[in-house]
This record gives sequence, structure tokens and C-alpha cells, in this order.
Amino acid sequence: MSFSPNRIIRARRLKDGETIGIVAPAGPFDQQLFAQGIAIIQSMGFETKTDERIFSRNGYLAGTDSARAAQFMAMVADHQVQAVMSARGGYGTLRIMEVLDYSKIGTASKAFIGFSDMTALHRAIYLRSGLVTFHGPMVTTLARSGETTRLSWYRTLTEPVAPSIDLSSARVLKSGIAQGVLTGGNLATLCHLTGTAIGAGFQGHILLLEDIGEAPYRIDRMLTQMKMAGLFNGMAGLVLGSFEDCGSGDEIDALVLERFKDWPIPIVSGAPIGHGRNNWTVPLGIAAQLDTAKAELVFVEPSFKE
Repeated sequence: MSFSPNRIIRARRLKDGETIGIVAPAGPFDQQLFAQGIAIIQSMGFETKTDERIFSRNGYLAGTDSARAAQFMAMVADHQVQAVMSARGGYGTLRIMEVLDYSKIGTASKAFIGFSDMTALHRAIYLRSGLVTFHGPMVTTLARSGETTRLSWYRTLTEPVAPSIDLSSARVLKSGIAQGVLTGGNLATLCHLTGTAIGAGFQGHILLLEDIGEAPYRIDRMLTQMKMAGLFNGMAGLVLGSFEDCGSGDEIDALVLERFKDWPIPIVSGAPIGHGRNNWTVPLGIAAQLDTAKAELVFVEPSFKE
């Protein structure tokens, strides 16, 4: 079954001098990378704000479930904060999903930025509030990123026109043109949502998938499970980002083609999105057009309300 929000809510784009609230909904982070990432954000002209609970540790989690949920909602409610950004991914976001207040998240209408394990939050926020969110670098990954990634992050969050993603270096697995709302993110996280209240299908959507550290047979297993669950039924198109340490690109391409060989949808592989060095920032929850002949993913509506 596929679900879409009843309405689309857009945040206001970021302006120089405004404040980004930093949260840790999942795992603890490297302090040095965190400091480097904060310095990069501030060098771009933004202020940052953190809740003291962000630095907590509880085994493989960045504090207790209640503390992680509370510091996330504190940034949502803070009138000094214009956007919310994750410090890092790692496992843990799933554990706080059911206690977040999506009504307040939608009403606050603040851009949320992150990827990897944050995919669960992207999906929940989209389905339960309709707010457009942004798949892109987090604080610690921004510290290790190149100039192209940083420029994409800045432009996507500050410019009034939604970005176009150049796919000239990507591989066309199945040609064609597709239009639909862009959604998705980390494959493993999306697979773990199957059977849950937010494990909705992707009918009418262009699906973005990326991952790291998964052997090809595990990627095959996840795609097969989701296919058997009917999540791909009616999907408009498929964009594969980076699959770091997941085997060769040829292996990933071959198994995806085999899984979707009878599907009349365009498929591209190797988009500059995900855990690779190039991780461009893209809005999730608005309509886009995938055109393999033009080698581009173009957003056909604004990602911000102004």
C-alpha cells in the first residue's frame, strides 16, 4: 500500500546568520569530526546551537531514548533555530520514532537535514506531517566531504530554486523519463521499516537508494523482501546513489537489473548521493523528473515556501 501526505509543508530557506540546531537521534559521534563540521557550517555564515544532551552516550546510542527524543523536539520548538541537522547517523533513530510529535514538527516547519539512519526520520516526517526534508551531509560527514558536496549543501538550503542533479557520470540501467515525488534514502533503513506503521510503499514516487558496508547478497535480500512486500508496486523511477564497500558497481547494477528486469521504469546508478565522497543534498517530498536522455534529475516544484 502507498501513502502520501494530505498536504505539502515547506520550510523557509536558510539565510546568512541564522541558526542550525544540531541533534543526535541515533549514535554517538567523533568529537574531532564534530568540531570540524561545526567550523565548516559556521564558515558558511551560519550559527549553530546544541543541547547539552547531544554529547551523552548510552552504549551504541547517543544517550537514552527519552533524552534523544527530547533534544530533537527541543530544537524543533526553539524559536532561535531555523533548521535542524543531525550530527551523525548510526543505529538508533528507529527507537524514538513513535514518541516524536509530528504535528509540532510540521507546524514548526523547519528544514531537517541528514542521511543514512536519518532515512527513518525523513520517511516518518514526510508521511505524518508532509514536511519537505533534505537528504544530505550531517555534521561529522560534512567534515570529511569535498568542496562539491559542501557547495551543494549550501546552495540547496539557501537558494530559492530547487537544485538539478547532474547524472552525466551515472550509469543508465534502463532508459526513460519518470516524474514523481522523490523519496527514499538508505536501503537498509527502508527495509527495516517494512511492516511498520511507516513502512509505506513507493507508488508514484521516484525512489532514491544508497548504502554502505552491505555485501551484494544482503542488498539482494533487502530488495527481494521489499519487492515481496509490494513496496515497489507502481514506482515511477529508481535512482541509485553510492553503494560504498558493497561490492563492485557492476555487481550492484547487475542485481538491481535482475530484480527489476520486467519493470518499465527508468533506472540510473552511481548518482552523487550517499556515503561516497560526493553526497549532494536533495529535497525529499517534492516532485521531480528523472530523464535518462538528458542525464538529470530536475525538481519541478519549489523545496521552500519562499
